[in-house]
Amino acid sequence: MLSGVRAFSCQSCGRLVTFESSHCLHCDQELGFDWDARQIVAMQRPYRRCANHAIAGCNGLVSDEGAHCASCAMTRTRPPDDDRDGLEGFARAEAAKRRLLFELAELGLPIASWREQEGGLAFDLLSSAHEAVTTGHAAGVITLDLNETDSVERETRRQQLDEPYRTVLGHMRHEIAHYYQPILAPEGTPGREECRRVFGDDREDYQQAIDRHYAEGPPDDWKERFVSAYATMHPWEDWAETFAHYLHIRDTLQTAEAYGLRVDGPRLVTTDPSPLSSDPRAVAGDLDGLLEAWLPLTYALNAINRSMGAEDLYPFVLPAVVQQKLAFIDGCVRAAAPRGGA
Repeated sequence: MLSGVRAFSCQSCGRLVTFESSHCLHCDQELGFDWDARQIVAMQRPYRRCANHAIAGCNGLVSDEGAHCASCAMTRTRPPDDDRDGLEGFARAEAAKRRLLFELAELGLPIASWREQEGGLAFDLLSSAHEAVTTGHAAGVITLDLNETDSVERETRRQQLDEPYRTVLGHMRHEIAHYYQPILAPEGTPGREECRRVFGDDREDYQQAIDRHYAEGPPDDWKERFVSAYATMHPWEDWAETFAHYLHIRDTLQTAEAYGLRVDGPRLVTTDPSPLSSDPRAVAGDLDGLLEAWLPLTYALNAINRSMGAEDLYPFVLPAVVQQKLAFIDGCVRAAAPRGGA
């Protein structure tokens, strides 16, 4: 099974609803997301709204009044109630986090909260309007600068850093990758040694790597070996960028599968050696199968975006070395979740 976001329907009238729906636009049935079942369900006893429903638009459901849903409970720090701008960004960040956590659950990856154990997963969603905030990960805590939820600010940074892609969900996928690296490839195991063979030795001094990257930039041939320029900075960042890209692929393919989206290829004869057709419903259980469905889908989606006068939806190329890295991560994920969505 693929993983990402499925299609959902209203339990009352059967009409299509979305992962974010709090009510059905057709029959006005109150809806919410049941994290235990991972389904959109009709609001009825014993369901109650998440405590963040009003402040962040969360559609999660809980059993106790005033409780937080499984996603919102992962947040450790947020802007205060009187920070209107910060709370707008907080709502957008929480929406991205819900999608991230849903995908992780669908994949069957372990998710341990900071409320359950030391070093468990936590999110600090902070406004940099009054103090500096650095997006990053440390010991299970993912910090996000809520300025990244402002589309103008984010696009400005994207252009300044010459990045082809920059989204709030992309940030979260990158940072969650740092959380999972020691879980999926623990120190002192053959998995970590193989990880170092594929991505490089993560024991390289990180601060020196940062200084070198911002002083010299990426190597000239980086596009032949890395999924992004930022991935060239340090083996940790190569893992994180590649892991995030893997989540992009898994999520988008499941969404395509859920909506019956397929690509039969262009209506002309070509000599392309790779397939130009895609059927996400028939994806094989390995990376080759994922890419056989993924790449033709991206060709079609990019062509459609260009027809709308927009930039490519998928502005990436996956050379052979990057595919090998993706294959390693795919193996780690499948090994960690033998009975999960992977």
